[in-house]
Amino acid sequence: MKIFLLLFLVLAVVGLTAWYKRGVALTKPENAMAITSFYDFKLAALDNQEVIDFQKFKGKKVILINVASECGYTPQYVDWEAFHKEHGENIVVLGFPANNFGGQEPGTNAEIGAFCQKNYGVTFQLFEKISVKGSEQHPLYQWLSQKDKNGWNDQAPTWNFCKYVVNEQGELTNFFPSGVKPDDEGFKKAIGM
Repeated sequence: MKIFLLLFLVLAVVGLTAWYKRGVALTKPENAMAITSFYDFKLAALDNQEVIDFQKFKGKKVILINVASECGYTPQYVDWEAFHKEHGENIVVLGFPANNFGGQEPGTNAEIGAFCQKNYGVTFQLFEKISVKGSEQHPLYQWLSQKDKNGWNDQAPTWNFCKYVVNEQGELTNFFPSGVKPDDEGFKKAIGM
């Protein structure tokens, strides 16, 4: 009997781990509380000309995306730029170049900026290249992906172009995997469209 129970537990953990790693949309439970505020963060812009204080995003929804220039999802820059142009007054799109997945963002900040402008005309806010997972994970992505910091979510990016949604009060409300674009029904529902 004990062996069957142990086998069941092992299979359950393996199954849940496989399901979780595929990349699923997650939504904040009603009673979750964040420990640190989203508005405490300040990060350098991609051109290193200014440090952006996240206080400026108070009262707006914010979409945070870990981006890369050499990924199969890179063409999403078009979708997110169009979304930014249409909804930028109320919903802020922020891009965070990261080289954590397949070495697909090898360039310098200047090279990344030139690539995004030349190929996709990106005007939404891009930040300096950071690490979004692992031992060098930036504190912002620690907040986004550690339950003890954001109150409920422990899903780190599974690949480039994962999305996090922060509401008007600075609370993390949703995580979406790489393939989700602005026209996704689940995403539109999460941001109130």
